[in-house]
Amino acid sequence: MTSVLYDAQGPRAKQRNILYTVLFVLCAAAVVWWVYDGLAAKHQLDWIKWKPFFTSSQPWETYIWPGLQNTLKAAFFSLIIALPLGALFGIGRLSDHRWVRLPAGAVVEFFRAIPVLILMITANAVYSEYTNISSDSRPLYAVVTGLVLYNASVLAEIVRAGILSLPQGQTDAAKAIGMRKGQTMVFVLLPQAVTAMLPAIVSQLVVIVKDTALGGAMMTFPELLASIRPMSANYGANTIACFTIIALLYVVVNFALTSFASWLEGRLRRGKKSTGGAVGATPGGGLETIGAPALKIDDGRAL
Repeated sequence: MTSVLYDAQGPRAKQRNILYTVLFVLCAAAVVWWVYDGLAAKHQLDWIKWKPFFTSSQPWETYIWPGLQNTLKAAFFSLIIALPLGALFGIGRLSDHRWVRLPAGAVVEFFRAIPVLILMITANAVYSEYTNISSDSRPLYAVVTGLVLYNASVLAEIVRAGILSLPQGQTDAAKAIGMRKGQTMVFVLLPQAVTAMLPAIVSQLVVIVKDTALGGAMMTFPELLASIRPMSANYGANTIACFTIIALLYVVVNFALTSFASWLEGRLRRGKKSTGGAVGATPGGGLETIGAPALKIDDGRAL
């Protein structure tokens, strides 16, 4: 039997695929055993190293929960600032005016080319030298500033690509009914592009959540990953256990974000499908949009 996309496998191909599957499973099992044996030999799997996370609330209340709060706080502020800035610069790059398009493109390309860690360190130095922000709050400001500058430039490209992916007929139809370019962008193009841009925006949000760890590594920002060092020192140097728990928390947070985005994207797509109207014929031979009120012209006929 032949599929539209590929030819059905023959007996030799099936045997070969079974052999490859068995070999892959054996290799994966060997790697898992090698990792397990190495950790067990170094006593990293002893219950005493994992016990504090399952029998006491102290590590969660003292280290993990405050670190998770700071991570989510930095990611939240970065997103709500970077998203409108990215949309503004993305739309600016599509402007017909060179005095808008060229500066917007220069800003986007400049900050997109600089590593986010350098932006954080520079922002921290600027805040330290030219502002009165306290040393306790300065790492948060520096992390948010670096994340905003970098991710706004990336989001600008996402917005620009999302708008350009729409059919040209959408713009032509808006012009045909007399809409100005600003109205076309706000009321026609952006609402349609949001659904296409949503997966990329959520992917960038996941990047923002993970990049907050750079602040903890370089600027003593007390985020989630930075809580490993004091936990490891206070609970018997259980570094592997600490990293495992923190990694699982990152997985849970990012999985929740992607799941919510998938649900929201599906809801938006269903909403757009449900608002579409069918076109049918009227008894008089004209056209009428089913589900929409008929339009009247001067002589009283329905459109």
